[in-house]
Amino acid sequence: MNYAYLHPRDEITLTLARIYHYKMTTTSGGNLSIMDENGDIWITPARLDKGNLKAEDIVCVKPDGTVVGSHPPSSEFPFHKSVYEARPDIKAVVHAHPIALVAFSISKKLPDTKIIPQAFRWNGAVGFAAYGIPGSQDLGDKIAAKFAEGFDSVILESHGVCCGGSSLQDAFQRFETLELCCKTQIKGSMLGEPKSLSDQQLQLESKSGTGLDSFEYDPSMMSIKEKDLRNQLCRFVERGYRQRLLTGTIGTFSVRLDENSFLITPRPLDRFSMLPEEVVMVRKGKREMTKTPSHGVLAHQAIYHAHPEINCVINASPVNALAFSVCHQEIDTRTLPECYIFLREVRVLPFETTFNNYEELVARLSPRNPAVVFENNGVMVVGSDLLATFDRLEVLECAAEAILNSLPIGGHVPMDAKVIEDICEAFNLEK
Repeated sequence: MNYAYLHPRDEITLTLARIYHYKMTTTSGGNLSIMDENGDIWITPARLDKGNLKAEDIVCVKPDGTVVGSHPPSSEFPFHKSVYEARPDIKAVVHAHPIALVAFSISKKLPDTKIIPQAFRWNGAVGFAAYGIPGSQDLGDKIAAKFAEGFDSVILESHGVCCGGSSLQDAFQRFETLELCCKTQIKGSMLGEPKSLSDQQLQLESKSGTGLDSFEYDPSMMSIKEKDLRNQLCRFVERGYRQRLLTGTIGTFSVRLDENSFLITPRPLDRFSMLPEEVVMVRKGKREMTKTPSHGVLAHQAIYHAHPEINCVINASPVNALAFSVCHQEIDTRTLPECYIFLREVRVLPFETTFNNYEELVARLSPRNPAVVFENNGVMVVGSDLLATFDRLEVLECAAEAILNSLPIGGHVPMDAKVIEDICEAFNLEK
């Protein structure tokens, strides 16, 4: 979806629905705003149900203070206005009360955005604004002062978070990625000590590119198989986002088309909605002209070249598996027979592997061992088709969550060697 074509009231309504439906705010909490080219501020109304907001409920506040709409503007309008005055480059603001960010807010602590590269790329360092009475100009002044220092995301003491951006989607993706970072740090702390990426590693991620030449692509020559796979890819990306296996900014899917070609998600991409025509064809090492594939394209290409049996590759960072990732710990699959049958042993590979060590990647990831954890960079799963690969991703995340949930009650007890031997024999698994 191209949000640039939406009216501010429609974009605010759609974005707030995403926030509410994924439990990142409450019925009464949170407010969004957009400043348009005329200096008008479009903002959510006061005292309306955030789970049932309509476009006609959105309020417009003119530069002279005139209010246009059937409701009063949010009581937090003063701090939205103050942020815009402090930072003319900011054109949208997201304020809400997602649970993990609230945990940091009430603990008076800042998250470490260097535990996952996307969190640092979108947020950098995060500011902290001292407490102010909600709706007061004092609160607005304190938040604006932090934005004036250069922060794009500011945690509000005992209040939540405020994220700004060049557009509402920019601010929302910053907000969503920061909440994932906070959830990961909290869950990772249950396992051990989450580890930060070095500046050198962060630069490696930020500079990663494809460097692929392009070829002219003629959509009129598209086969039925390609059309089907493009649509399947879109459905599974949307499903992954809906299942919270992905965020709007994190997750790469690809599927093999034939011996020399595969389809892969593009960048930039909001994984909430992807269209078949946005999917990128990679053929004989070249990309579809005018499109840019996901950062992981070279790693996916290496896997397809090394393993003809593999027809789908997924990178993702679901929060429970990501907790193991930032703690550099393997996910034990000896929890349920299904986990071991589907995933076998899930090992940890260095952060750098997907950027510059494809030999190790293809040696450790195979049809026999179809899942790996990357240090500070989520997981990768492979399979014979989209459905099988997506299923493995879900099973892997369920295993990670079950292990984390077992910690307060004494931790999990792995299936013993005899049970594993019986499973291998019953299901004809290679030992």
